[in-house]
Amino acid sequence: MLIDIDNGSGFCFGVTRAIARAEEELEKGTLYCLGDIVHNEEEVKRLADKGLVTITYNDLSNLTNKKVLIRAHGEPPATYRTAEERQIQLFDASCPVVLALQKRIRDAYSRHNDAQIVIFGKEGHAEVVGLVGQTEGNAIVVENKEQLSKLDYKKDIYLFSQTTKDVEEFQQLVLAISEKLEQGVKFEYHNTICRNVAGRVENLRRFASQHDIVIFVGGEKSSNAKVLYKQCREVNANTLFVSHEAELTKEMFTSLLSTFSQTCSVGICGATSTPQWLMEKIAKKIQNFEY
Repeated sequence: MLIDIDNGSGFCFGVTRAIARAEEELEKGTLYCLGDIVHNEEEVKRLADKGLVTITYNDLSNLTNKKVLIRAHGEPPATYRTAEERQIQLFDASCPVVLALQKRIRDAYSRHNDAQIVIFGKEGHAEVVGLVGQTEGNAIVVENKEQLSKLDYKKDIYLFSQTTKDVEEFQQLVLAISEKLEQGVKFEYHNTICRNVAGRVENLRRFASQHDIVIFVGGEKSSNAKVLYKQCREVNANTLFVSHEAELTKEMFTSLLSTFSQTCSVGICGATSTPQWLMEKIAKKIQNFEY
């Protein structure tokens, strides 16, 4: 059996930067993080063991004179105001791509306050909360074509995307909105999906097609993991989704393996929120199975 770990998978720049910042500050003492630092339970646990304390917005309002990390997903303006009021020292690890998108949405909202600012994203997702915050809570979030009924097609529309969404789905939304517009209504759309994420789709599809079995490693809370896993499944039906090492059982794996009579190629890949060390643990577990 041949086992191959995709060298293009693993943390994106924004996540790598946030985790490095957290580890640097943890060497000096206690550090709080507003929400899970990354949508991967195993990495969150690893950093918790180093002393990182994950808190909620309610917790933030009750802290004073503490150190708090803002993760790569970014935050709405209200978070910064709360931190200032509570004399909290912020370590801002917001991804530069997310910060640039926040600015674009904020500028569009201030210039076109009679228009609809629409965000293609997951309602309640950390990044989306930060994006909606740039519009004083007035942006309209749509998760799919079925939710386009939220829009008023008599009013101008400015469409943006959460950085980790699927490019093809975004294009489908653009087409669907264009077909519903009333005459004379302005529609601007901006493909603000991160190039790092978009580029991984093609690479992962190629990787998945080159192996007999694919183990996709991703967090249950990760939107990016769901997008990329779906892409792998489309080209290779023998793709399994696992969040941590214990989920991959010998029975689960050998049931797929039994369909191959000769040498089997196993590919291990993951999302932008999947740590390299976790993919390596999965590979080692497969190697140690007794066949």
